[in-house]
Amino acid sequence: MKISVELTLSPLQDNFEPAIIHFIKSLRNSNLKVMENPLSTQVYGDYDAVMNLLTVHIKEAMALIDNGLLYMKIVKTDRQDYEPHF
Repeated sequence: MKISVELTLSPLQDNFEPAIIHFIKSLRNSNLKVMENPLSTQVYGDYDAVMNLLTVHIKEAMALIDNGLLYMKIVKTDRQDYEPHF
């Protein structure tokens, strides 16, 4: 099953950029499709591959921050080629 996941890591502390940059770079080093925009990061691929990757890298990201939130949305389809039709 293919999925699309949108992630927003929000450290609740000063000096938050290094943790976010590390998180995004670690996701980029996977074999999965990873796209970023100013508000979130999207990961696309097979459910098991995406969730295994996220399990490891979310834990690592949380270890690098004192306090924070991670918002995650999962869509049951590969939406990497989505273009609005309006």
